[in-house]
Amino acid sequence: MKLLITGGAGFIGSNLVRYLLRTHENVEIINLDLLTYAGNLENLADVERDTRYRFVHGDICDVDVVAELVTDVDAVVNLAAESHVDRSIVSDAPFVRTNVTGTYVLLSAALEAGVGRFLQVSTDEVYGELPWRDPAEPDPDAPRFTEETPLAPRSPYSATKAAADLLVMSYHTTHGMDVVITRCSNNYGPYQHPEKLIPLMITNAIDDKPLPVYGDGLNVRDWIQVEDHCRGLDAALRRGRAGEVYNFGGDAERTNLQVVRALLAALDEGEDLISFVEDRAGHDRRYAIDSSKARRELGWAPTIDFEEGLAETVAWYRDRVENGESP
Repeated sequence: MKLLITGGAGFIGSNLVRYLLRTHENVEIINLDLLTYAGNLENLADVERDTRYRFVHGDICDVDVVAELVTDVDAVVNLAAESHVDRSIVSDAPFVRTNVTGTYVLLSAALEAGVGRFLQVSTDEVYGELPWRDPAEPDPDAPRFTEETPLAPRSPYSATKAAADLLVMSYHTTHGMDVVITRCSNNYGPYQHPEKLIPLMITNAIDDKPLPVYGDGLNVRDWIQVEDHCRGLDAALRRGRAGEVYNFGGDAERTNLQVVRALLAALDEGEDLISFVEDRAGHDRRYAIDSSKARRELGWAPTIDFEEGLAETVAWYRDRVENGESP
C-alpha cells in the first residue's frame, strides 16, 4: 500500500510513519509536511534512510504539489493541522487556511486522481463539552462522546476541524468518495511539541520552572498513548467502512491537576511548582470518548495503561533533556 501522509513530521504523524514502517513490510510512505513550528524532521531521523519512505517539504494548500503527489497513491491520511487551541484564540486565520482550505485541496486532488481512500484524522473537540464529573468516581453510565454526538465545537480550532470533517463527509455523499473520519481523545507520548500539557509540565519541572495550570485544574480529559492511536488509525485505514466515523479513546479520564501531580511524583518534585493561572477563554470542562464502535468493527482497543505510559513518557523526555537534545 502506498500512502500520502500529510503532517508526518508532527507528533502523531511521525509516530504513525514509524509505526507503519515497523509493522508493514509492503507499505510505502510519502510524507508531505510544511515544517511549521510543530513539525520536526528530527522526529524521523531513524527512518530517513528507509527506501520505503520519502519526505516532501510542501504545503497541503499548494494545488500543484498535492496534485502531483496523489497521482499514484492508494490512500491519503490527512494529519496536517494547526492544532493548538490557545493559538487559535489569538489568531484563527492559519487554522482556517490549513484545516479547512488544506483539507479541500487534498480532497479535490484525491477525487480527481481516483485515490482509493481518504482518512481524515480529527479530534474529539468537535463534539464540544460534556457535563463535569469526578473521574475518581467511576460511572459507567456517565455521558461520553459517540460517533452520533452532534458536532458543537467551541473554539476556533475545533470549529475548523468540524468544518473539515463536514467537507470530507460531503465528498462521500456527493461524489461517492471512499472516506473515513477518526476522532481521538488527548494523545501523549514521545515527540510531542512542548507547548502541549504533558511535555510542557515535564520539561518545566525538570528545569524547576512553574507549572501553569489553567483555572482550578479540574478540567477532565481522556488520555491515549500515541501508539494506541496509531494502531487505531491503521485499523481504520485498512478495515474501516467508507463513510463512517470512528472514535478512539484511552479509557483514562483524568483532571489536568491529577495529571500534573502524577508527573511531579514521577519526577520526584514537589507540588509547590504548580502555579494556577487565569483560565483559558471557553475552556471545555470535560471530554470523554466512547470507543465501542472501533472495538466492535475494527477489533481495536487501547493496550497501554495510562500510568505505565505516563512513566515511559516522563523517562523519554528526561533522557532527552539529560542528553542535551531538544524535547
